[in-house]
Amino acid sequence: MNHTARLGLLGLTIALSACSVLEGEKIDYKSASKGSSLEVPPDLKQLSRDTRYAVPGGVVSANALQAGQAAQPTGTQAAPAGLGDVRIERNGNQRWLVVNRPADKLWEPVREFWLENGFTLATDQANIGIMETDWAENRAKIPQDFIRSTLGKVLDSLYSTGERDKFRTRMERNAEGGTEIYVSHRGMIEVFNSSSKDSTVWQPRPADPELETEFLRRMMVKLGVSQEQAKAVAAASAQRPPVARVANVNSIPVVQIDEGFDRAWRRVGLALDRTGFTVEDRDRSQGLYFVRYVEPKGDKKEPGFLGKLFSSEKSVPPLKYRVVVRSQGEATTVSVLNAAGAPETSANAERIVRVLADDLK
Repeated sequence: MNHTARLGLLGLTIALSACSVLEGEKIDYKSASKGSSLEVPPDLKQLSRDTRYAVPGGVVSANALQAGQAAQPTGTQAAPAGLGDVRIERNGNQRWLVVNRPADKLWEPVREFWLENGFTLATDQANIGIMETDWAENRAKIPQDFIRSTLGKVLDSLYSTGERDKFRTRMERNAEGGTEIYVSHRGMIEVFNSSSKDSTVWQPRPADPELETEFLRRMMVKLGVSQEQAKAVAAASAQRPPVARVANVNSIPVVQIDEGFDRAWRRVGLALDRTGFTVEDRDRSQGLYFVRYVEPKGDKKEPGFLGKLFSSEKSVPPLKYRVVVRSQGEATTVSVLNAAGAPETSANAERIVRVLADDLK
């Protein structure tokens, strides 16, 4: 290669690098598995349908919709911002959407949203308001050097970030007949498991609130908000949430939070989603989450974070609990009950409480 050709190649490489820096981090997900959605686990098939997402009162007129928008609650300390019938609310680094539409009208657009963004769905349960993507890789994180740009389409499988992400979407109907949409992230990272670096394992990595916010912003666009408006709304600053602390009350491990029920309920729900629990059902009026923990399935078999805490064995059977949120004024206590509804005082309860407190911080 002569000197002129080398300079030309160097210039092209610098130009590509500059474009990458100027454009900022991109998102380009590709599911780690191909094909249709995964089969629903057998113990979820028997869940009975409820009326959580039924449209209250049947047909809703335009006047009634406008009245509902005007009657949005003003007592919450979470700062709302949005346009039309879609707004975003925040509490610390947590954000969620509030949409003045019934959940059964939102399910299909949100489902399409995840498919359009390169994911397949591992869980698609409208009756309990939960959908979850399969593990996927953000291909935009792969360095776009000259060789990658030239041969990437031909040898794409040779490139990998060593990271996988999955996202859970949870919908809850609010008192006004609209829907709250929560998006939570879970991540895995591939690391060497020996000094010789001849084999790897997948390990959990911390949840990324910025990724959650980015997908909420994109979801706003899917639901009718313009790109510019969604960016401005999602970028609004947030207040630091109250600190969660672990305590022991009458020999029962609990998490204590200095905030009221509504905010604590939302934060606990997101913490459960992020830390590997499956919310099978919930009863907001009683402050109860009915949860089940299942090992996450990445590209390689590796026990999940809670699986490592509960047992050193490779296979951990599903563990069912009830997480109860109780509030008095601006003080909230979160505790763990067993499947029968009795207080859980085992070492597992202590571990669950600490995992939740760590995420709530």
